[in-house]
Amino acid sequence: MSDFKKLIITAAICGAEVMKEQDPYLPTTPEELSDEAKRCFDAGARIVHLHVRDEKGNPTQDAEIFKKTVAMIRKKAPELIVQVSTGGATWMKPEERLQSLESNPDMATLSTGTSNFGSDIFMNTKDMILKFAEKITEKNIMPEFECFEAGHVSFANWLVKKGYINRKHYHYDFVIGVPGAMEASLETICHMKNMIPDEATWCVAGIGRHELNMAAIAIAAGGHVRVGMEDNIYISKGVLAKSNAELVERVVAIAKNLNREIATAEEIKELFGLS
Repeated sequence: MSDFKKLIITAAICGAEVMKEQDPYLPTTPEELSDEAKRCFDAGARIVHLHVRDEKGNPTQDAEIFKKTVAMIRKKAPELIVQVSTGGATWMKPEERLQSLESNPDMATLSTGTSNFGSDIFMNTKDMILKFAEKITEKNIMPEFECFEAGHVSFANWLVKKGYINRKHYHYDFVIGVPGAMEASLETICHMKNMIPDEATWCVAGIGRHELNMAAIAIAAGGHVRVGMEDNIYISKGVLAKSNAELVERVVAIAKNLNREIATAEEIKELFGLS
């Protein structure tokens, strides 16, 4: 396990599935997303995981919208590490999904396998993954391995072993609790974290009602945490979160009770080779 002890919090502030009709507090415009990113940074998040929406509030990977949003985030929260999604939405083609890389982010997700995603299939074939890895490497962007299944961890390890990804540091995100994919449980976290290289770091994104419990387990076990309205829109049962910052603050409170200090952006950039 990596000897980096401080907690890294990622805020997934929008996603591609939740709509304003489900949560009126969901940020969707570049202005709202950048304001929300700043609030999350002030609350303790150091990485923002970014999806964007079009003028009608629908998911898009449009390069120009990503560029505008990333620029606004960097103006309002210059220390914040910007991680864009290359997953987009389940129905998007690879070329569309890759447009987010044109915004010159610090990091980008690299989904390392196909999985069930509710009633849909999130398609990531070997050829697609290799293409995404090539584009991310060309632009000198740090990938976050996005793993919905244990086999995705194995394939991420293979990418490193074969030299398709060659970085100073590797960071894995276990997205668990998606209907139809890997269950959210202590056993899942233990299994997946034991598969990664000793020097790598790992993060847990618990979906829906699993967000808080999985975050607490990850913090206690020395891992890191992703929270936000992409994954869960409730602050408590039946009560909508009014901002992503509320979800970040809840994790910070758990970390303080467990004596996990929150990492600074500078420390994370040094660890990830982003400085």
